[in-house]
Amino acid sequence: MSQRYSLFSLIRNAFSYHENWQKAWRQPEPKAEYDAVIVGGGGHGLATAYYLAKEHKMTNIAVIERGWLGGGNTGRNTTIVRSNYLWDQSALLYEHALKLWEGLSQELNYNVMFSQRGVMNLAHNQHDLRELSRRINANRLNGIDSELLSPQQVKDFCPAIDLRGGGRYPVLGASLQRRGGTARHDAVAWGYARGADAMGVDIIQNCPVEGFEIEGGRVTGVRTARGLIKAKKVGIVAAGHSTVLATLAGFRLPLMSLPLQALVSEPVKPCVTCVVMSNAVHAYISQSDKGELVIGAGVDHYIGYGQRGSIHVQEETLAAICELFPLFRRMRMLRNWGGIVDVCPDASPIISKTPVEGLFINCGWGTGGFKATPGSGNVFAHTIATGEPHPLNAAFKLDRFVSGFLIDEHGAAAVAH
Repeated sequence: MSQRYSLFSLIRNAFSYHENWQKAWRQPEPKAEYDAVIVGGGGHGLATAYYLAKEHKMTNIAVIERGWLGGGNTGRNTTIVRSNYLWDQSALLYEHALKLWEGLSQELNYNVMFSQRGVMNLAHNQHDLRELSRRINANRLNGIDSELLSPQQVKDFCPAIDLRGGGRYPVLGASLQRRGGTARHDAVAWGYARGADAMGVDIIQNCPVEGFEIEGGRVTGVRTARGLIKAKKVGIVAAGHSTVLATLAGFRLPLMSLPLQALVSEPVKPCVTCVVMSNAVHAYISQSDKGELVIGAGVDHYIGYGQRGSIHVQEETLAAICELFPLFRRMRMLRNWGGIVDVCPDASPIISKTPVEGLFINCGWGTGGFKATPGSGNVFAHTIATGEPHPLNAAFKLDRFVSGFLIDEHGAAAVAH
């Protein structure tokens, strides 16, 4: 009986043009005051609100988003998840995120399509091999899975690759994290939004921030296009626009905002079985569940807020992809785009208090923000709720740029994410 009812319900909804579909989250008007306001309705902001409600029992919370949920970098990235970073502080934070990824669909009761197909970093010269070996050993010391592959093992794991690399990019080996993979970016935002909403969090879209109310060095509210919203605590999680919001609050951040580019091809049958990354040539590739080749490129070498691609970057990236995968030479690209990434001098994030009491900031993830989504939200929620950093983000405070205790992840972060 239940199967027949489910089939009938499916057919009915298919012809209803979504008219009878239950909304995943409410569309509330902003209240006059909240215990906490999260600025930014991407994956990190929604995850922060979710864990504030679930783990810290703070339910009088609002997430305010200037556009629509996931319309920023969450919906404009290449969905890669891994934790094989070099330094202990980074590796442990990203490994925390990866462990949350592994149970996230069950946690949210929402399929985020996390696929642990493996992430392979290619080595094209002896220097690459030495650096990959160093990182593999560092990962193993932290209990993170990582292994070194010979050229033949690379070919066995990803048969589509040409080990000659067109003569310009010969493949001498690779590192492999088998637990890495990809996830569905918008599903992550939707899952966290639905989960937070179910616990009473107000999710307010189309609500741009215009400034902050600060009295006696303490934040008391957020000025928005929909009026003043008072708040005891405010968390800024607005990748790409962190410096703009910090300026509105009266302090500066050591960040550069750069457009990061990506492309997607026409769909084809499954042919790339894992994620293949090449830091040396600034190109990486995976295949979506729809069959599209998802290709990541580099950043534009200028500060900007454009969400469009640059032709010269695309050409250089596709040239390298065609050297490594000659069978793709005749494929057509369907679309390209750019996301705005905030990059710190040490290529590591800031998860911290700010000079304004009660105001916290989570930013500077560079090209690695998506993979950190659950872990970032989890530790940032702890920081906001308790006023003190979680042990996993204690090293990522804003004052490290004064103390000089930097966490240089340029090698492990590079651009290939």
